[in-house]
This record gives sequence, structure tokens and C-alpha cells, in this order.
Amino acid sequence: MDTGIWPESESFRDDGMGKFPSRWKGICQEGNRFNRSHCNSRKIIGARWYIKGYEAEFGKLSPSDGVEFLSPRDAVGHGTHTSSTASGAEVKNANFRGLAQGIARGGAPSSWLAIYKVCWATGGCSSADLLAAIDDAIFDGVDIISASLGSPPPLSTYVDDALAIGSFHAVARGISVVCSAGNTGPYPQTVINTAPWVMTVAASTIDRDFPAVITLGNNQTVVGQSFYTGRGLNKFHPIVYGADIAATNIDGTSAGSCDLETLNATLARGKVILCFQSRWQRSAAIASKSVLELKGAGVIFAQFPTKDVSCPWSFPSVQVDFEAGTSLLTYMAASRKPVVKFSFSKTVIGQQLAPEIAYFSSRGPSSLSPSVLKPDIAAPGVDILASWSPAASSKLLNSPQTKASPFNFKLDSGTSMACPHISGIVALLKGIHPKWSPAAIKSALVTTASMKDEYGQNTVAEGAPHKQADPFDYGGGNVDPNKALDPGLIYDIKPSDYVCFLYAMGYNSTAIGLMTRVHTPCHKSVKFLRNLNLPSITLPELKQRMTVSRTVTNVGPVNSIYVARIQAPAGIDVSVEPWILTFNSTTKKLKFKVTFCSQLKVQGRYSFGNLYWEDGIHVVRIPVVVRIVINNHLYSET
Repeated sequence: MDTGIWPESESFRDDGMGKFPSRWKGICQEGNRFNRSHCNSRKIIGARWYIKGYEAEFGKLSPSDGVEFLSPRDAVGHGTHTSSTASGAEVKNANFRGLAQGIARGGAPSSWLAIYKVCWATGGCSSADLLAAIDDAIFDGVDIISASLGSPPPLSTYVDDALAIGSFHAVARGISVVCSAGNTGPYPQTVINTAPWVMTVAASTIDRDFPAVITLGNNQTVVGQSFYTGRGLNKFHPIVYGADIAATNIDGTSAGSCDLETLNATLARGKVILCFQSRWQRSAAIASKSVLELKGAGVIFAQFPTKDVSCPWSFPSVQVDFEAGTSLLTYMAASRKPVVKFSFSKTVIGQQLAPEIAYFSSRGPSSLSPSVLKPDIAAPGVDILASWSPAASSKLLNSPQTKASPFNFKLDSGTSMACPHISGIVALLKGIHPKWSPAAIKSALVTTASMKDEYGQNTVAEGAPHKQADPFDYGGGNVDPNKALDPGLIYDIKPSDYVCFLYAMGYNSTAIGLMTRVHTPCHKSVKFLRNLNLPSITLPELKQRMTVSRTVTNVGPVNSIYVARIQAPAGIDVSVEPWILTFNSTTKKLKFKVTFCSQLKVQGRYSFGNLYWEDGIHVVRIPVVVRIVINNHLYSET
């Protein structure tokens, strides 16, 4: 579910692919520059596009909206990128303008692809179109839905949200639905797509970076990051601070961040401009556009530390942290004629600690259902190389200020890039365990995820400041596909349990009936919220003592004995009953209870722990999240 696909991409070759399954009912819907030949029957086996809902909600597309195709063809690049990440065939010598060169392939390259274009070049995605697409996908016979889309808070209720409604019906039919967590981090309560039946994916970094060296006139150097590989700054150029060349009637703060129309054109021409990220102007792309329009020579953008390269590739620009930016200011103040030059950006692997949770990745807790831990899992989503639509860059490439050739691969960042990593892994798991439910597959991923980086240190979450990652950053942790193949135990959930969850949320029976189209007798018990059989335990309001229950299913050796181990959240006593689970040929499912008791008598913040079940081979871990609250009447009296 995305912006379509560029079918000619090498990532969608069908070499070695088998014929699609006989149960497949999908079609190849023709349109502008897209016909049935573009569904090659062995890789892209279906393609549809949806415009009626968009036009009813936003109006008809017009030429002023930019390049677009009334067909499944991708004019944006986003859909091509996510599709190739999930399922792309192996492509040798893939690179983005010489960067990140190597072999590219999707997570499940032998899987088939069906494309449902529901989003357009304007950025608009209609709820009606999304629902129609999910309905068609269910009818067509898909196994997994990958949806790198969503809206930032405030979140719609589950009975009103199109993705929540459509994904409920998909999951009820055994179709796993994987969604992005959103890109409004690192702030709490910003995570989106929080329905318990979907997999919500946070973004993490990888151990690849793109350093560029800035050489000062005194031969000292500063290292930043850049995607720029062109010519233009291999010779020294004068450097000025944006605040020192503010346009008339513009304050220094706005000019210092190089916001649009804040710089003096005469003083900026031919110079490298040093810009500092501000509260109001946080974008290196905007700073670069501002300087480019004034015919400046380049940009150095100083900002908070992050591994996500946000500088544009088409203009000489380097991203540095505030410390490096400040050292440049010091050099400029001490020099009568300060000058700098840039080296070309290059690719370096293995010099960065990874994975870390990306700064932009939206964080929990869920603002809609805080008893449901979100996100569920983290996967690579920073500077990811994947296929791209050549049409997406046509406007830029036609600019007289830009001399560049079209590209078929691009580096991009976002939870949109993380989501299809999990979609590909889900495809692999489903191929090996075809009878597992979507909840079982999610459980396998969450309970085997890693809390460590590649050096065995606790994973760090980028932020202000950086900190040790917790379940609100990455759910269960960083995905570990190989361990997920053999999780030992799973926490399974029936679709009817999700209906009871909706009742426990307080929605009325009419709204639930319209959403689910099924009748499930349920009690409106708030207890059901904490007892939903998720692979996590989240208690947003622990007052004194509370007991929750979970049921695990043995999918490992028939005769197994698991022993509980607790890492209790700070200020909480935790006990498990029973603390030993014994499985055999007749006992495949067992229920246990976990009791939490507060040791504190004051209002608390969220604290984090883990519950482990171990049999000597498998380590089945679920995150535990608890916040202590005191009784409202006591709180008001205090």
C-alpha cells in the first residue's frame, strides 16, 4: 500500500521466480504508462490504483501537482523504495551516485509482489481508497500487507481509522499487516498505527556512514556527513555565518538558520554559508535551498547529533554537529579571510556503533491505547539504499541549477524504510511456518528481538540527549530474523479477542459491529486491556497491586520445561505463578499470572523491565512497562 511502483527497476526482475499460486485472484489494472505487460506474472503479479476517494477528498489532480501517473506507476519513488526493500531481487553494483555501492536485495527476494497505489505525488492518501485497496488485497489473496503510511497525532479511534479497520479484517483472515511507527520522534506519545493487531515498526541505524571532510584555511579539518559527490568545492571558498549576512529587516536567528528569504543575496553569492539549526528552522534541505537560490557556493549545516543524513545530494552541503559548527565559528572569528573546501563524500562501513534508534522514529506510549506497547519492533530505517523512480527526480534534474543524471537507486530514511524490512522477514517466517497466525508471527519477532548493539552494549536511542533505549523506543528491541525462526514459545491471539479489546476500550456495540462485521459476546471489562495476550505487559496505572495473565503456546520441542526469570521495573515487586511451565505431547498451552506490587507511595514515571521464560535453549523475553499512580482522591488532597 504505497505510491505505486517503477516496474522496469532491476529489483523487480523475475529471474528464477516460480509462477504465482493458483489461489491468486489479483489483476493488472492498466493506466497511464502502465499496461498488462508490466505485471510480468512471476514477480509483480498484480497492480491496482485508487483515485476516486482522493478526488472526492482533495479534488482532481492537476499539472501544478507535479509529475504523476494515473496508473500503478510510481511518480514519487517511495513505493518503489519500500517494495524493493521488502521483496526486491538481487541487483549487483547498486549505488546512489557512487555511494553505498554493493549488492542490493530485498528481505524476501523470492516472494511475489502485488501493488496497490493509494497515495499520490501531492502526499495525499484517501481513507476511502485505502479501505478499498485492503478489501481488494484480501480478495486477491495476499499473505502480507506492508503499509508505510499513516497520520501523526491526534490519532483517530480504532473504529474510525481506515488502516485500523482494514487491517483488522486482513488479520482476521490470517494476513499479517506491517506498518510504520511514524517520524515525529524523539518525543513521547507520537507513535502511530497503534492497533494491537498490526506490527508497528520503529527505525534504527546501520553501521554505514558517509563522511565528508571540511578543510579550513589553516589546514585544520572537520568531519561531517554528506550525500554530495559532485564537483564544485574542491577549491577554497569564502565562508560566512548566515546571521552575519541577514537580509534587511531579518533577525539574526532566522538568518543564522538560513531560512528561506532571510539572507542578503549579494553577500551570499559565491560563498559557503554556515547555518545553525534553530527551534524554528530544523531542516538542512531548507537551508540548502535558501543558499542555492542566492547562488551560494555551498552549505555547512550544524545541528543536533544524528546519523540520518538530511542534506540534499544535489548541492554542495555537509551536515555537522553543533560542536563542529561552533569550532568553525571560532576559526572564522580568528581569521581575516576564512575559507573552506569540501572533500567528496565516501562510504565507510563498520565505523559506527549500530543499531541505534533513529532520532526521528516516533516513540511510545500510545496516546490512544497506552496499555498496548508500541512500537512493537525496530528495523533498519536510516540511509537505506533501495530502488527509486526516475520520474521522482525529474523536476530537480530539469533545474538549470542542477547538473545530474537520473538515478535508479536512492538512499532514504524513515520508519517507512524500516517497515518493509519487517514485511520481508514476515514473508520468510510465513514461508517456514505457514500455519502461524499474524499474532504468532509478531510474538516470534518481539520475544527474540535484541536489546544490544553489535558490540554487545545496550542499544542507544538518539534524542535530546541520547539515552539507553527502552520499550517506548523499540518495543521488544532490534529484530533478529534468525532467532525468530525458532522462538520456543509464542503468545497467540484470536481475532475475537481483538473484538473484546474494542469493547474494553469503551466503544459502543454499534460502532464495533460496523467495524468488525461480526458478533462476539464480550464484557466491557477494563481488565481485558491488560490481559490481552500480547508479547508485552504494559500497566499505565498501577496503584497498589495488580495481576495480569498470559498464555503461551509451545512451538519448540514437544517435551520442554521453561523457568521464569524477572527483571523487575524500578520500584516494583513482581512475582510469577507458576514460575515453571512444563509442556508435553498433551500440554501445548499453559497460562501464567504475573502480579505487580508498588513499593512507592508517590506518583511515578514509567519504568521498564523484562519477563523471561528459559528452557536452556530458548530465551523468550517480553518487555514489561509499568507506571505507578496514586489514587486520584489522595493526589488531589496532596
